[in-house]
Formats: sequence, C-alpha cells, structure tokens
Amino acid sequence: MNQKFTRSKFLVMLLCVAFLASCGTNSALEPNIVAQEAEKAEANSNTQDHTNSGTVTADQITYDQNDAYSDWKSENPNYIELKGSTASIKGSGASVKDNVITITAAGVYVISGKLDNGQIVVEVANKGIVKLVLNEMQIHNKDSAPIYVKKAGKAIISLQDGTENMVTDGENYIFSEASEDEPNAAIFSKADLTINGTGTLRVKGNYNNGISSKDDLKILGGNIHIASADDGLMGRDKVLVKEGNIRIEAGGDGIKSTNDTDPLKGFIAIEAGRFDITAGADAIQAKTSVLITGGDFDIVSGGGSANASEKAGNMGKRSFESVESPLTAETDESESQSTKGIKASADITIKGGKFNIDSADDAIHSNNSITIAGGDISIASGDDGIHGDASIKIEGGKINITKSYEGIESALISIIDGEIYVVSKDDGINVAGGKDQSALQGRPGQNNFRSSGNNRLDIDGGYVVIDAAGDGLDANGSIYMNAGTVIVNGPMNNGNGALDYDGVFEINGGMLIAAGSSGMVQAPSEQSKQYSINMMYSQMQEAGRIVHLQDSKGNTIVTFAPQKSYQSIVISSPELKKDSSYTLYAGGTSTGNEKDGLYTNGAYQGGSKIVDFTITDSVTWLSEAGVTTGRNPMPGGPNNPGFDGNRNRPEKRKE
Repeated sequence: MNQKFTRSKFLVMLLCVAFLASCGTNSALEPNIVAQEAEKAEANSNTQDHTNSGTVTADQITYDQNDAYSDWKSENPNYIELKGSTASIKGSGASVKDNVITITAAGVYVISGKLDNGQIVVEVANKGIVKLVLNEMQIHNKDSAPIYVKKAGKAIISLQDGTENMVTDGENYIFSEASEDEPNAAIFSKADLTINGTGTLRVKGNYNNGISSKDDLKILGGNIHIASADDGLMGRDKVLVKEGNIRIEAGGDGIKSTNDTDPLKGFIAIEAGRFDITAGADAIQAKTSVLITGGDFDIVSGGGSANASEKAGNMGKRSFESVESPLTAETDESESQSTKGIKASADITIKGGKFNIDSADDAIHSNNSITIAGGDISIASGDDGIHGDASIKIEGGKINITKSYEGIESALISIIDGEIYVVSKDDGINVAGGKDQSALQGRPGQNNFRSSGNNRLDIDGGYVVIDAAGDGLDANGSIYMNAGTVIVNGPMNNGNGALDYDGVFEINGGMLIAAGSSGMVQAPSEQSKQYSINMMYSQMQEAGRIVHLQDSKGNTIVTFAPQKSYQSIVISSPELKKDSSYTLYAGGTSTGNEKDGLYTNGAYQGGSKIVDFTITDSVTWLSEAGVTTGRNPMPGGPNNPGFDGNRNRPEKRKE
C-alpha cells in the first residue's frame, strides 16, 4: 500500500469520526451516509493518479504569431515556378538540379505550376523558418515525398485563397542508405509543420501516410483533402487544429499523435473545424490525450458498426487483477486491429462539438479516463459506445448511443449533468473491474480496467434513458443516486435485470423508473433515504401498457409506458413518503406530454386498479395480491415475490 493511499484513507477516517461526533446519532441512516462518503472519497483518492495522468492543459496548446501569417507579399517573397520536369526560380535561397528544388535559406517561397516527377526539399542549416505558399501548384513524385522538410526550425505551408493544390506520391519509395525509412509521407517534415490559409490542398499518399511531422503539426485553416494508404495526418509530439475543412480517407489512422516517451506530448487538441474522417483503423488516436472543444465531426472507423466482430452473446466473464500505468501499458489490441472512433492512452476530454461516430470497435475509448462536459455526440458502435478503463465523468452535453454492445463502461462512472440515451445489445451502463476477457467470447479485444476495487456508479444529475437487452444499470460494485432522472427499459430475458449490483444501490434523490424482466430483479437498497417500490407481475406485460402510480388524494406520482415488454418495474421518486397510501394502475391513457414513455402535466384515465398499498419500508415489494415480504438478494438474483423456488436458478453472469 503506497503512502499516498495510506494518508488519504487516514484523512477519510478522521473526517468520518468528526462528522459522527458533530451530528450525533439521531437518524439510523447517518452511519450509512458517512460510509458512503468515505467509500467515495477513498475511491477518488485511489484513482487520482490515473485521472490526472496525461491530461492536456491550456499551456500546452500554443500558437506562434507566424503560424497564422497571411501577408506574404510584404515579406520579399521568392518565386518558384514548376515547369514539368524542372523549375525556374525568381529570388534567392533556392536552387534547382534536374527535378529537385532545394531550399537552403529561411524566407518565403511562392510555388506555382506543375512538377511531373520531382521534389521540393527544405534543408535550412540555421534552423530558420521557411514559408511555402502553395499558389495553384501540383507536384508528383513516384518514389519519394514530393515535399520533404529535411531540416528547418519550422516549416509553414500557406494555401493561397482560391487556389487548388495537389501533392501525390507513388506506391514504392527508394531510400538512401542513410535515410532508412524516411520520408514516409507525401508531405513529410522533420521539423514543426504548420498549415494555414483558405485555399485547397489535395494530398494522395499512395506509399504510406498523407501529411506527417516528426515534431508538432498545426492546422489553422484551409480545405485539406487526404487519401492515404496508412495514416492521414500525423504529428509525433502534438496535433493542434484551430480551424479548417479536413477530409481524410485513410487505410490506417485518420489523425494521429505518436510520442510515447514524454507524457506531456503525444496529444491531439482540436478547437474548431469540419472533419470528415473514414479510417481503416482508428479515426483519431493519441498516444497520450485528446482534447476537443469544438468542431463538426463525421467519423467512420473500421468500416463502421456494421463491420464489427461477432459477439458470442453476453456471457463473457471478467477476472480481476492489477494492471499497468496507462502511459506504459500496451493497448488492448495491436494497432492494426484497433478500429475505434476516438482513442487515447491517457485521457479524452470533450467540451464541445458535434459528433457522428460509426465505429467497428469502441466509439470513444481511453485506456485511462474520459470527461464529457459538452457537445452533441451521436454514436453507433460495434462494441462499447464510450469506454474508459479507469473512469468516465459526464457533466454536460447530449449523448445518443443508438447502437452498441455495451453503452457506457468503466470502473468508475459519474453522471453529473447531460442528456444521455443508450441502446445496447448487452449492458446499458456497466461498472466493471479487472480485465475484460470477453474477447474469449468473440469480442475483438480485452480492456484492462484500472480499478482499486471500489467500482461504482454515481448519478448526481442529468437525464438518462436506457434500452438494454442485457442489464440496464450493471455495477460490479455499488450505485449511488442523488439527483437526476433515470429511465431503464431493461431486458426481456430472465438472465438479466433492469438493475444489477453487487454492493449497494443507495438512492437519496432523483427519479428512477426501471422496467424489465423478473428473473434477476433488484430494487434499491433498504438503507436508501428515498423510498422505492418494486411491482412484480404474475405474467409479462405488453410494451406500451401504462403504469400509473398515484397517492390517496389522486395526485400523480408517475405515469409511464415502458417501451418494451416487462414483468417488473421499480419506481423511486421524491414524492413517495413513509406511512402514505398509494394506488397502482395498469393500462389506460394520459393526456400529458410524453417523452421517452414518461407522461407529465396531463390527466390519466381508463386504467385498471392493480393494488392499494401503504409505504412503511424504504423498499415496498408488490404483487397483484398486495404488499409482499420480498427482499433484494446479494448479489442479484430472483429472491423476490413471484419467483418459483422450485425452479432451477440460472447462473448470473457478471460483466
């Protein structure tokens, strides 16, 4: 046990003792609340090193004044006119030999014309800045990079307004003995590379990559269209995009940063722009972190969700074991097999933007943590919609996962705000731990969950709607809900449940409605401060048949029409009070406003009374006959009203 963990645990214990001493013991629930806060604080301390590792900070996103320069005519430019197999030069600093133009001095070079099979080489000994203005230019080179920045302090490519520029290479390069495997892109730079302007640049990388920098790659504008055999845009240390209209068709990754030796590098930061990325592998991939604050993204990776690996059902097992640091651990599959939408090893943060992601593997995947604080995100995934090995925090934005194997998955999940819709073939929201070994059941790769064992789901706000063929909310740990609205249209098979947890499910606020099958039904824990009911029907109810709950004065608590067939329903609301009487109805109609099956501000009529009851416990178990004495099993299972004890209990898989 490390010292940091020991100190954190000691502080938590001191806080708990102080809290108990100051509050006394007036409520039987107080020790449970203290334990909950202690567990939450301990979980946060255990994951602190993970969630802070590699996160992009504002001081790492910098642009120099010359990155955005446009007034090149006032900078005493030199002119290079390409003429088929040679070129003419007006000015100084460049020379021509056969079909190779070599630039050896800092300055501005305006390039126009067409070079059939040649090359522009930048080799500036004093590390000066070279500005290449592409002004209606075409270059093709059949056996090397058409534009090769061999040495410079920085290279800036400016796309002149209203011009079309094209760079293409051949399928095979010829390398000198000294260069080994460089260059490997149609536009290749060993120095920092910036692209700006408003013109158009078309790049066809037939050999390998489209545009690649071994240092920083910055894009501040332009219409950039790339078709590449492997990666589209690559910056080793960082890729920064401030603006631009970027279209990429890549056999490998779309946008990529690769530095794996410096935790402060190897990241991607996007502020704005229009992105249309079709990638054979990952669409956006960072060795450390991804930060997106704006932009419009259309992403297809690995052929899209329709090209996902077949899953062998939802019976995969998880084993629990320690794992490596996120910055040193190997990815969960080889790079050639990774077909994710947005992927990072350390951290992904999304604060804005509009996304349409169709991915064969996870749509958004981090080997460590994910934070979503804004944006409009639509996802169709062949595997997980959003996956973080250590943690996922959702504090804003709109997320619509229309297709997934599992919707949202991590060891720690926190929902603070936002509008979230999930459709999943297995679990809707899955809190997991250890190593995901469901690859053995047909999934494409393993996920290492970076968990201390305190796996938990916290819901402190937001609006969540889940349509799950497996478990709706599934926790290999505990669930705590204090605010927000959660609607679960859960499984119709008895091998899963709308709610499934191993530890506790404490609900102390918010609205919860969870409808599903009856074989593995669970309700919130009895130590919850907010009251809940669990209605178990003797037979399956039709999808769309209204469940209406009202108090003895006729005030509506809930009017809800499950979107799928159901045999049990859990309702928890702040309106439920101890020692108050209620009536549950079935069927009928409502004149209220309907959203996701939930009716508000209307009159209910025409239904059939099912049961009258009075709430005396934190969880009231109901059947058509009235209040029963059923209680939650631990962990999930069919120890509830209506369960036939003579049936063989199915084994409950944990995912």
